[in-house]
Amino acid sequence: MLGDIAGLIAAVAFVALVVVLALPLVRLGKLFDRTAASIEEITEHSVPILDEAARTVSQTNVQLEKVDTITTAASEVSQNVSALTGLYAATFGKPLVKVAAFSYGVRQAFAKAVRKNRNKADGSVGTDDFTATSPNPSPAAKNGGER
Repeated sequence: MLGDIAGLIAAVAFVALVVVLALPLVRLGKLFDRTAASIEEITEHSVPILDEAARTVSQTNVQLEKVDTITTAASEVSQNVSALTGLYAATFGKPLVKVAAFSYGVRQAFAKAVRKNRNKADGSVGTDDFTATSPNPSPAAKNGGER
């Protein structure tokens, strides 16, 4: 009889232990269920976001290809303008300098002739020195019309 009571107490203690241990396991199971539901919900929301991001990246690549085409065209235009500028400078640069020097010389000659005519009319004496008519002659005039 004493053994039966001890066995009964041990059985009740074991049942209590199982109940005490079962409660955290049940809570842990509920936690796993909620975690699985949250992961499923996140997956449902992230798949469309990822799909949209993939579409956006693909559209961006298309736009970047267009920008690359525009950039290439702008580079070619810049090179063509540079070549044209060089050609223009080589073709017209030196003759324009010569024309400018010639026109400067003609103006100086006319100015000198006008001064001589005035001096003759006034009776005063003028100088024939070219530097007197132009205290700062142009570099083209100093070099005889060439640079």
